Amino acid sequence: MSAIYEAQSLLQLAIGVGVLAMMVWALVDCLRTRPDAFVAAGKRTKGFWLALTGVATVIGFIFVMSPFNLFNLLAIVAAGVYHADVRPALRAVQGRGGQGTHMGPYGPW
Repeated sequence: MSAIYEAQSLLQLAIGVGVLAMMVWALVDCLRTRPDAFVAAGKRTKGFWLALTGVATVIGFIFVMSPFNLFNLLAIVAAGVYHADVRPALRAVQGRGGQGTHMGPYGPW
């Protein structure tokens, strides 16, 4: 039984570290982005996203050993929304990965 428990603990730690890395990436990307890009992309202000990703990162750090609790799941959602919605819009506004990068053999996808 002890080996199974250790394997589960290691897997939870690996998932927790991976989730924390995603949250830190969102925070660092938000820090590096110009404030006017958020407004131009039609998203909330840079201060809002800094606060959200910062709190998410702190929560991810606190719960790195137990990534499947409610607070950490909410932090994962916040960082995920930044990565899936805000970051692509910011990159398009800044000209770093806009419309031209999603081209297939028959046009954009």
